[in-house]
Amino acid sequence: MYKSVKQSQMEERILKRLSGKPLQAAELLFADEELQALQEYANIVSIKRLGYNDHGPVHMRKATYYTIKLFSLLTDAGIQMNLEKEGLGTAEDSLVAVLFASLLHDLGMSIARDSHEMLSIQLATPYIEKVINQVYPEGPLILKTALKSLAIEGIFGHMANRKIHSLEAGLVLIGDGCDMEKGRARIPSMLSGVPRVGDIHRTSASAIQKVKITKGTEKPINITVEMSASVGFFQIEEVFFPKINISPVKPYIELYAGVPEREMLKYL
Repeated sequence: MYKSVKQSQMEERILKRLSGKPLQAAELLFADEELQALQEYANIVSIKRLGYNDHGPVHMRKATYYTIKLFSLLTDAGIQMNLEKEGLGTAEDSLVAVLFASLLHDLGMSIARDSHEMLSIQLATPYIEKVINQVYPEGPLILKTALKSLAIEGIFGHMANRKIHSLEAGLVLIGDGCDMEKGRARIPSMLSGVPRVGDIHRTSASAIQKVKITKGTEKPINITVEMSASVGFFQIEEVFFPKINISPVKPYIELYAGVPEREMLKYL
């Protein structure tokens, strides 16, 4: 199974941050050849057919990596995930659900952009069910049901156009939004210089230099977005901030964005 250097690097970074059941789930998903082909085709449709930026294997892994970092900062601060609050599972179990959602959220781009999150749910469900049964062979049925539901909620809400209620799903929403650095716009920009639908996303993404996720000073999470030009504010104000604003994780986030040494705005 061929994987690009960037994809392989992202997988290594993800696996280094995992252990136990989340690690087992990630390894199973990364080894699935059919899933790999589906993610690759999602990228072909997104870039070559629709003119959007990366929605394939690398993006889904970068979104996963960012989501795991956010998850760790929350749990390190003593914030319980919904699964634990509701007495159904542990933080480790919640991370499994978060991993499913972030790694599979854009499968529907292999079909269409409109309502692709709903298509993603249909395409992702068999993989979710298969891996849950492998990782939790003797697990309680209520836990398996909760994991599947949380994963679907994370996919369902990642476009910030539907209300979600769990911290697990809220993390996926923000982790997806964090993948906006300039590299994500490189491929479609190289393919065509002709203006097409989605160009403003590519242009604004090209201005984003770095997304830093660190421990906050007043809140558990600090997200700082550094850009090279003010056009990057489109990405923040039209794409990223709405994701944070609707997320149940919003109360735990500090957000700064701007051009270093010129203008840094505090949003949260």
